[in-house]
Amino acid sequence: MRTTVTLDPDVAARLKRLRQRRGARFKDIVNAALREGLRVMEENPRPKSWTKPMPLGGTRIGSLNNIADVLAIAEREAFK
Repeated sequence: MRTTVTLDPDVAARLKRLRQRRGARFKDIVNAALREGLRVMEENPRPKSWTKPMPLGGTRIGSLNNIADVLAIAEREAFK
């Protein structure tokens, strides 16, 4: 199958260096890299990451519903 793929510059450079070291054709290096990468990705799928909810308890300054009050407390205006 023929297709056009746009490679990032760093990926293209790594493939070029690998091709030169192995003395192989570019398409063979690309296919080998894709096969290896796909094998790893299929064997080790990324786990779903979910954030677990944690009870945080109450606040020390009361309600956080009014941002002006929160800022006043943070800036110590409420304690003057």
